[in-house]
Amino acid sequence: MSEVSLSRVLAFWAERDPDRPALTYEGVTLSRVELEARTNRLARAYGELGVKADDYVTIALPNGIEFVEAVFATWKLGATPQPVSYRLPDHERQQIVELAEPSLVVGAPASAHPGTVCVEPGFLPDADLSHAPLPEMTAKYWKAMTSGGSTGRPKLIVSKDPAAVDPMEERLGLKTEKVCLIPGPLYHNGPFSLGMIALQMGHHLIITSRFDAAQTLELIDGHGVNLLYLVPTMMQRMWRLPQKQRDGYNVGSLELVWHMAAPCPAWLKEVFIEWFGGDVLMELYGGTEAQGFTTLSGTEWLQHRGSVGKLGEGFQIKIVDDDGKTLPTGEVGEVFLLPDTGQGTTYFYIGAEAKSVDGGWESLGDMGYLDDDGYLYLTDRRSDMILSGGANIYPAEVEAAIDLYPGVRSSAVIGLPDEDMGNLVHAVVDVPAQDLNAETLLAHLGEHLVRYKIPRTIEFVAEPLRDDAGKVRRRALRDARIQERDARIDGQ
Repeated sequence: MSEVSLSRVLAFWAERDPDRPALTYEGVTLSRVELEARTNRLARAYGELGVKADDYVTIALPNGIEFVEAVFATWKLGATPQPVSYRLPDHERQQIVELAEPSLVVGAPASAHPGTVCVEPGFLPDADLSHAPLPEMTAKYWKAMTSGGSTGRPKLIVSKDPAAVDPMEERLGLKTEKVCLIPGPLYHNGPFSLGMIALQMGHHLIITSRFDAAQTLELIDGHGVNLLYLVPTMMQRMWRLPQKQRDGYNVGSLELVWHMAAPCPAWLKEVFIEWFGGDVLMELYGGTEAQGFTTLSGTEWLQHRGSVGKLGEGFQIKIVDDDGKTLPTGEVGEVFLLPDTGQGTTYFYIGAEAKSVDGGWESLGDMGYLDDDGYLYLTDRRSDMILSGGANIYPAEVEAAIDLYPGVRSSAVIGLPDEDMGNLVHAVVDVPAQDLNAETLLAHLGEHLVRYKIPRTIEFVAEPLRDDAGKVRRRALRDARIQERDARIDGQ
């Protein structure tokens, strides 16, 4: 069938089966017709507050029914949802508001953003507002996700796809009207995209306030979940449950489990392939910018151990050395991607400029190689970005907040390997006077950074961390600390 505007997609499914479950959160379930009616009323309230077609609406809410309703109310006005972490300090959220210039911020007090209309969490539209359908409106861009930046300031990644979809099209490897569980934060691109696409396909979407390994298995069993989103940190915590507890849940309903956002240890991949099935477990590698992506099933992985998959249709990939030369299969270099339609056709930045080489090829900062069958293997990161628990953390952003504190001469933020999170954020802080303690600095950082970006460990030094050009060798700092840690372990 033809595409349907996202302003009408809930109505499409409500007309087919109004009483079928649409959304479940913490034991509360809304039917399709209830979600349609509630978001119509909320959209009218947002319209009265000034939201217009192709505006941005910043959504700073935790996972919950209110978050999903805010997204669909935004689409119903032809506007673009722009999710951010609800935990952001006012200072960090203000930087994003200045970039997006939204007509509305949902989930923040008015005092936090003078000059911008805000509504606090728990906002309820006037009960007298109609819940009837609104005029059809299709936003030019369906989402605008937030990212940290290598310069220390955030940026927005705006998808160039319009807010319209064929609701009957098979996507994500699944047919329509299934049951989807998203236990990750909806302000991140992976959970947001997968969850909203599931609703667009008529799935019953189940969301949780936070990830809990036992709760996830309980929901899979209790609701007959077909589609599941995970990151390796979640997978590790599920596997660490006592075997008797883990085996007490029925996961046979799962048809597709996507894991992404961070490298998955080989041992963990193997046990999940055995647990869920090789044709159920799927991996995706790619960025929010959607310049290209690779996928592979667990069954494929067993034939190409360590790979993150083959490139999807419509994209190109090459491996490049330090001189810009394209490398043959088997040789390690930087991974570059390009849509067949050309650079900039899938996204654009607000607050940053895209970096590319040789006709628009772009890199996500990873090193790797291709095998003879076209499967990609990642070996390391060239960029400084830290992957921690599936979240992207840019050292420059954290360093900028640290360097604001009086007495700090400079700082360097690195990721140290951690079995559970992948990496933990570690800060090396140059304080010549040595009169600053970690507790004081952490209190300062809590006012400037969302919690997951705040260093787990802080190390104070009294020598400069940067050279005369202002450069810091994060890789050398990281390697030295890993060696020191390994030596301590060996010496025990």
